[in-house]
Amino acid sequence: MTLTPPDISAVSLDAIRATSDDLQGNVIRTPIQTLQTRLIARMLGGGAAVLKLECFQHTGTFKARGALSVARSLDQAQLKRGVTAASAGNHAIAAAWAARQVGASAKVVIQSNANPYRVALARAEQAQVIMKPPGAETFAEADRLVVDEGRFFIHPFEGPLTSRGTGGVGLELMEDAPDLDAVVVSIGGGGLISGVAAAVKQINPDCKVYGVEPEGAASMQTSLATGAPVHLEQVSTVADSLGAPMALPMGHALCAAYVDEVVTLDDDMICAGMVAFQVEAKLAVEPAAGAALAAVIGPLRTRLQGKRVGVIVCGANIDAATYMRLMQRGAARYSALITE
Repeated sequence: MTLTPPDISAVSLDAIRATSDDLQGNVIRTPIQTLQTRLIARMLGGGAAVLKLECFQHTGTFKARGALSVARSLDQAQLKRGVTAASAGNHAIAAAWAARQVGASAKVVIQSNANPYRVALARAEQAQVIMKPPGAETFAEADRLVVDEGRFFIHPFEGPLTSRGTGGVGLELMEDAPDLDAVVVSIGGGGLISGVAAAVKQINPDCKVYGVEPEGAASMQTSLATGAPVHLEQVSTVADSLGAPMALPMGHALCAAYVDEVVTLDDDMICAGMVAFQVEAKLAVEPAAGAALAAVIGPLRTRLQGKRVGVIVCGANIDAATYMRLMQRGAARYSALITE
């Protein structure tokens, strides 16, 4: 049976702008900062990296935008029944925060291997937290809450409302830095890049959009090569928030339409990106954010020579012990990069 592709016109530039206007005052218009270090200038052949600092967003990641976009669409009857979410951590935090903004309760399901720091942040947002083994059992428990309690499931990355919300990241970036030649975005399930790419390409079709995935969780790269969303049998990466095992129809369709290329990184390179953020930008970020800068100074370096490159700093929810361990892991790779 041939499936009808999703209608990506639901994430038009007008729709992204309308959602951005609707969320104004509820989400932070995060700043940009041009990274003007000698190392970055040398690596990019005189080019520059323009950082979009979504790590300063409510909840510590871009996830707040998509979650609130969905939560604000719910009617009063649904708000009374509350919401649920399935997550490795960041989306659960965002869904709980969004629920508070609209006056709903949140009961979220978090993978048992999630960073305890993120679990604590979800509880701090007044969510009831249920821990389940990663993968199917996490989503099955969220499905149970939908059936048994009537809660609304806020998907971690799929759907036009989510992409319209994250599209605000790209919209703001292009307004604040209209002269960009390329934008680099990390990919988990595709919720961030689908919105960013839709905004960027509809504003400036000549601006390249590159996605970045871990080698051990390359669901979007595989889906684009296959021509349809795929589900990976297993994933393995230090970047837990990039570990979605599948792409889904709307995210895949938007990426197929608007993303120029997806590259992959091994875990040591992702950790090297975290080191680069600390050394060059004085930012302590989580692995998902580190992956974006790692791609700029790694596999994308040659094609970004002389370019002004937007880099989405997607989040910084990481505890000190894990951060130090991953920084130590990335130190040798970073040293090798800067001496090339």
